[in-house]
Amino acid sequence: MVVGSSNSHNREISIRRRITSIFNKREDDFPSLREYNDYLEEVEDMTFNLIEGIDVPAIEAKIAQYQEEYAEQIMINRARKAEELAAALAASKGQPVQNDTDVALNQGSQAGFGTSMQGQYAPTISGQPRPLGMGGPKPLPLGGMHDTHGYDDEEMMQLRAERGPRAGGWSPKISRKRALEEAFSSIWVS
Repeated sequence: MVVGSSNSHNREISIRRRITSIFNKREDDFPSLREYNDYLEEVEDMTFNLIEGIDVPAIEAKIAQYQEEYAEQIMINRARKAEELAAALAASKGQPVQNDTDVALNQGSQAGFGTSMQGQYAPTISGQPRPLGMGGPKPLPLGGMHDTHGYDDEEMMQLRAERGPRAGGWSPKISRKRALEEAFSSIWVS
C-alpha cells in the first residue's frame, strides 16, 4: 500500500533531520579529512540503525550523551548555519548582506546621527563588489546579437506556431491515434 511506504519515508526524513541538527559538525571542525569521514560514517551508521530499528535504546542514549557534552558547539553550529542561510537568502534577493557593523550604522542613522550609505553593492562572480543601479554596459540577450524588441515578423510567428507543439512532444498523429483507440475501445462486441 502506498500510504505505508510514504509513512516510512516521512519517518526516515524526520530521523535524518533530527540527527543532522544534532550532529552538525563540519569538515573544518576536524584536524584531518580522515577524522571527519570517520565522524560522518559513525553518524550515518546511527541514522541507519535508528531507521531500521536496530539497537534504538543504545543509540538514543548515545545521542543524549552527545547533546549534553557538545551542547554549546551544537548551538554555535546552528547559529552559523542560520547566518549562512540568511546571507544566501539576502544575496539571492539582490540585497547586500548586513553584518554587525552595517546594523550599527543603520541603527545610528535611524536615531538621527549623520551616517548615510554611499551606494549599495552586490557580489559578483569574482567576489569583487559591483555598484547597483549605475549605468554601464547592459548584458546581451540570450537569443543572439539582434534585438527584435518583442516584435516578430510573419515568418517567425508561423515557424513558432508549427514548431511549438512539437517541442513538447505533441503531434497531430498522436491525437488522431488516441482518439481512434478511445473510440474503438468503447465498442463492446457481444
